[in-house]
Amino acid sequence: MAAPATLPFTRSSTLQTLTRTLSPRGPLPLRRGFLHLPTLAAFPRLSRAPRLCRLHVSASAAAPNGASAEGEYDYDLFTIGAGSGGVRASRFASTLYGARVAVCEMPFATVASDEHGGVGGTCVLRGCVPKKLLVYGSKYSHEFEESRGFGWMYETDPKHDWSTLIANKNTELQRLVGIYRNILNNAGVTLIEGRGKIVDPHTVSVDGKLYTAKNILVAVGGRPSMPNIPGVEHVIDSDAALDLPSKPEKIAIVGGGYIALEFAGIFNGLKSEVHVFIRQKKVLRGFDEEVRDFLAEQMSLRGITFHTEQSPQAVTKSNDGLLSLKTNKETISGFSHVMFATGRKPNTKNLGLEDVGVEMDKNGAIVVDEYSRTSVDSIWAVGDVTNRINLTPVALMEGGAFVNSAFGNEPTKPDYRAVPSAVFSQPPIGQVGLTEEQAIEEYGDVDIFVANFRPLKATLSGLPDRVLMKLIVCATTNKVLGVHMCGDDAPEIIQGIAIAVKAGLTKQDFDATIGIHPTSAEEFVTMRNPTRKIRKNTTAQVDSKDEVVTKK
Repeated sequence: MAAPATLPFTRSSTLQTLTRTLSPRGPLPLRRGFLHLPTLAAFPRLSRAPRLCRLHVSASAAAPNGASAEGEYDYDLFTIGAGSGGVRASRFASTLYGARVAVCEMPFATVASDEHGGVGGTCVLRGCVPKKLLVYGSKYSHEFEESRGFGWMYETDPKHDWSTLIANKNTELQRLVGIYRNILNNAGVTLIEGRGKIVDPHTVSVDGKLYTAKNILVAVGGRPSMPNIPGVEHVIDSDAALDLPSKPEKIAIVGGGYIALEFAGIFNGLKSEVHVFIRQKKVLRGFDEEVRDFLAEQMSLRGITFHTEQSPQAVTKSNDGLLSLKTNKETISGFSHVMFATGRKPNTKNLGLEDVGVEMDKNGAIVVDEYSRTSVDSIWAVGDVTNRINLTPVALMEGGAFVNSAFGNEPTKPDYRAVPSAVFSQPPIGQVGLTEEQAIEEYGDVDIFVANFRPLKATLSGLPDRVLMKLIVCATTNKVLGVHMCGDDAPEIIQGIAIAVKAGLTKQDFDATIGIHPTSAEEFVTMRNPTRKIRKNTTAQVDSKDEVVTKK
């Protein structure tokens, strides 16, 4: 990559006037030190299409660590969105580098809207946390069934009170909002309630009041997306599903991704009749094929009905208040609720991004470079709004990396290697690394180790529960490329396994590890013989994919 040309200068009103004259977008953002003229190769995500040349102008300042001089701007950093990534970046910038930081967020509500959000963001208020609480609540029905084989007797089946669960869940959300407010306050971050909109590269309007900042961080996350079909006004999304006034008696869930399957498990566990409609033949596109098949089978055994290769066409409401769902294949009636879990989209509407020249892709995601900087030099973005890897821990990582880059004089790229993830379906999935299909495409020659067994608990419960565990190993280097599990405690187990995969450990390392008995997890260190061997590439081609491990 060609080194950028640098011209030292001192800041003056003449230079400010010059930058306003030269810039096709208005005032150019200022950074400290030099006038940078980088090549487009320095911004791989920004060099995909021809564009006007953008000068990076920097201004010298006495303040350390990337902060602006006192009085130059109201803040060194203004963050729009107090979710996971925004809170992490804001408090790190303040506590680690002494930056003057403000973050704006809309008032709290359990269901998001254009006027409501809440400190904590999607994960805390209408995603990971409340979802997991409902998963916990719904699992008891299965455990009641299991208990009979262990001698527990019930004269009548236990009954569930939906209103108690929702009330307790909302109380916990209020507690968490308070905790996040305290986190920001203790870090010296100013919290401003209201909707933020970018006015220019250094100015944010919050409900009409203007604030200036050297750096602006957009961390507004995403929102549920629904297809525009007749009757969509009768449909709920995942936000509403977490705060319904009553439990569904019979629910249609449209979608085959992790959100759809998690809610299918929740409502099935709470004894609703659940139908899942998916456009493709299988659930969980992008996951390991063997895991996809296994989970669908296990969920079907628990009473969930799958309707494959069906796309929604209309929803109608009858006089008795019940709903009918029409697809390309059939019409099914009698639903108390129809839920669409058909994806999420970046929450970039009405932020003023287009007006200041921030580039977005066709789906509305903010385009950033490897350091989370947008096409406007002073504006950055992290989390789901960039549509990279849409996971809360990834947003936290991106927020920390941004702070190092912007304030620590330490350019830091987020590390997306071996990111573990989970689906809190019933049974749940945990995974890290490559799927079998990805490993074959990238490495060619791989060994696949699979264990599909009845867990110890099921031997007495008598239920048809099973566990699937899978190791994917490079045949040449013996490095473990991917680990997948579907069964009880899979997310907890995979979190530990992810350390090994991230560290690049080999199958010999797994084999040399002593298992804990009796556990399902010990299968990961006792699978000795490959279930199948796949050979497609030459040894030389495989070596080149994993040169470091090969040399070791």
